Formats: sequence, structure tokens, C-alpha cells
Amino acid sequence: MPAKTVKAAIEELQNAVQSLEIALDGRFDKERDVSEFEDEVRRVNTDRSRLAQELDQSQFRANRLEEVNREVSRRLVTAMETIRAVLDR
Repeated sequence: MPAKTVKAAIEELQNAVQSLEIALDGRFDKERDVSEFEDEVRRVNTDRSRLAQELDQSQFRANRLEEVNREVSRRLVTAMETIRAVLDR
């Protein structure tokens, strides 16, 4: 009887160790997944920051072009009025 009890205890211990290994593997997989997710979040945030900066620069350029366009338009109107005044003399 004692040999059977020891054998049963060893099998139980082996099953417990195997269950622990499975649990540890699952835990490591989850931690790896979380780490990969965190890396992806960092990459997305970096991209978002870069894109926001590019958008700000593009908006600045667009505003500047709009200002230049208004100035050119104003100068063209002035030039046309000057030409009309010369032709009307």
C-alpha cells in the first residue's frame, strides 16, 4: 500500500507541476501580448504626434498662402485701376 500511495503522490505532483507550467506559459503569453500592445500604442502615439505636427505645419503654410493670395489680388486690383486711369486720360 505505501508504494501505491507514493506512486499516486508522485503522479499528483507531476500533474501539479504540469498544470503550473501550463499556467506559467499562459501568463508569459499574456505578458508578451500586453507588451506588444503597449509597443503598438507607443508607435500609434508617436505617429499621431508626428501627424499632428505635420498638420500644424500644413495649416500654417495654407494660412500663409492665403495671405499671399490676398496680397497679390490686392496688388492686381491696384494695377488694373492704375492701367484704367492711364487709359482713360
